[in-house]
Amino acid sequence: MTVSVLVVDDSGFFRKRLTEILTSSGQIRVVGVAANGREGVELAESLRPDVITMDYEMPVMDGISAVREIMKKHPVPVLMFSSLTYEGARVTLDALEAGAVDFLPKNFEEIARDGGQLQKILIDRVLDIARSRPASRVQPSFSPSSRPASPPARTVPAKPSVSGRPSSRKSPARHYAVVGIGTSTGGPVALQRVLTALPASFPSPIVLVQHMPASFTPAFAERLNKLCQIEVRQAEEGDILRPGLALLAPGGKQMMIENRSGQPRVRILPGDERLNYRPCVDVTFGSLARAYPGKTLGVILTGMGSDGREGCRMMKQSGSPIWSQDEKSSVIYGMPMAVAKAGLSDEVLSLDDIGPRLIEGVC
Repeated sequence: MTVSVLVVDDSGFFRKRLTEILTSSGQIRVVGVAANGREGVELAESLRPDVITMDYEMPVMDGISAVREIMKKHPVPVLMFSSLTYEGARVTLDALEAGAVDFLPKNFEEIARDGGQLQKILIDRVLDIARSRPASRVQPSFSPSSRPASPPARTVPAKPSVSGRPSSRKSPARHYAVVGIGTSTGGPVALQRVLTALPASFPSPIVLVQHMPASFTPAFAERLNKLCQIEVRQAEEGDILRPGLALLAPGGKQMMIENRSGQPRVRILPGDERLNYRPCVDVTFGSLARAYPGKTLGVILTGMGSDGREGCRMMKQSGSPIWSQDEKSSVIYGMPMAVAKAGLSDEVLSLDDIGPRLIEGVC
């Protein structure tokens, strides 16, 4: 399968270099280039590419406005390029909310080289987005005001019964010492949907692991905190978990939960270069399994790859239930699919049902 790509960027150098890198894979064909958002919208409609790469700062029409227009007229998976700054993080989060699928740092020095890891990441990311997320299933933009106030929970359990078919039984409501939520591609919007549904009186602490650069997580935590009734902030060493507080793992590092004398605390460790993800869902969920065996709830949302599967396995073996997002509502059905295929999911839920189900299932 050849993947068709439209490159939208106001830099002639960047358009040329992106085209060279993408076509060098032999699996990608650049079908058009645009120098501003307006041209990008027009070419997206006429060329119907499989994937669009989009800069955010351009003349005539900026990248975020272009993404909104594309999602209205002809939804196509969009990969944003962003600077690794606080402002870049804020703009990227706006673009993801507008409908972009994922983002990569815009590093001219790295992308100008003949080889390098960034080029491989770029090619792999474009191919994964095209294969895993057809345009017809691109997630629409979301704002808190558009979220249903209290949609009925539709549970699709994935736990096999004796016959091998899914059981129709929900996990009984119970108190959990901690709720852990892990996600990657599509996660910023997914977490926003889930967490804005929770009341300030939510009775369990929450720990969040989102694959994201170090410069992005502070802005993301601030954004969630402004939108949610519960408190959300980036986790720090020694933080104490408490009900109604969600702690986001800092980018570039690992977050673990320790339970000493019945008091759960956060440990923040340097990012281990041997691990692909920093933060890593497996690391945090594994620590939850050790700190509170049988007393935690694990939730895996949209994302590429299989991070979280082994952490969920440890939680499951300790007696804790696992929920995962369904394929239809996932931007990328990678992480939740890995958990479900391993037989670890007690419930498979649509994204809009996870928040209400948490309210119902966490007493």
